[in-house]
Amino acid sequence: MGALSAEERPVVGQVANEVREAIEAVIQEKQEAFARLETESRLRAETIDVTLPGNAPAAGSIHPLNRIVQEIEDIFIGMGYTVAEGPEVETDYYNFEALNLPKNHPARDMQDSFYITEELLMRTQTSPVQVRTMKAMNGRTPVKVICPGKVYRRDDDDATHSFQFNQIEGLVIDKHIRISDLKGTLLQFSRQMFGSQAQIRLRPSFFPFTEPSMEVDVTCVQCGGSGCRMCKHTGWLEILGCGMVHPRVLEMGGYDPEEVTGFAFGMGVERIALLKYGIDDIRHFYTNDLRFLNQFGRL
Repeated sequence: MGALSAEERPVVGQVANEVREAIEAVIQEKQEAFARLETESRLRAETIDVTLPGNAPAAGSIHPLNRIVQEIEDIFIGMGYTVAEGPEVETDYYNFEALNLPKNHPARDMQDSFYITEELLMRTQTSPVQVRTMKAMNGRTPVKVICPGKVYRRDDDDATHSFQFNQIEGLVIDKHIRISDLKGTLLQFSRQMFGSQAQIRLRPSFFPFTEPSMEVDVTCVQCGGSGCRMCKHTGWLEILGCGMVHPRVLEMGGYDPEEVTGFAFGMGVERIALLKYGIDDIRHFYTNDLRFLNQFGRL
């Protein structure tokens, strides 16, 4: 263009513009054609047959242990209990000393513990919540609580043991509380949990925080008491421990054992679940195998 004369430049410039516009028009046309072809190809490849059944999303369900906890809570709330909770990292005082287990007491060997410091540990039972509840009540009655939660003990994992498991403990304090009240409460619980035909029996035992202390058995949920492999042909299955609150524990909680009495009980949630659902290995609850957990979605 620079070499052209002044008269030729407008003519050549006009021709150049027309050529450029023609080329751009062809390019635009081709791009639109390619876009249409791509859209048509994608529509053919992504066609949805609305007559086919859809893929249902996987639905979650309540974990069997949570289900048992809720069921136990509902039973006791129906009997007038309230639910109390406490810290999982507990002091030695609340976990042991206030429960009639002073330092160096031989009964502490029953509960090998995860200590954080000399005075802090992962609680080995939910009984500290009972002590905290008594102190919070400041001597008032009645006390009627259950205490669900996780507990920790140094143990080897096997079919019936775990270093972490769930407990639910109960505490009742008032005037004129007797063993017959304890037995009636546990019989009512057993029948609502395992069926109206369930029976219980109490066997003497030892716990530092109750006196007298007892183990509670329920008629076998599989054979109804006639004897089978599950109950080792005895007709009975152990479900929990209980007893009348030790006077020393009442004193540590701020109560006068001459004025009030009480009973306490404690059960392992996994133990109840094993019996209720007929499961033979506690580890199934923690391995998150969907083949196992999906069985409880319909309950």
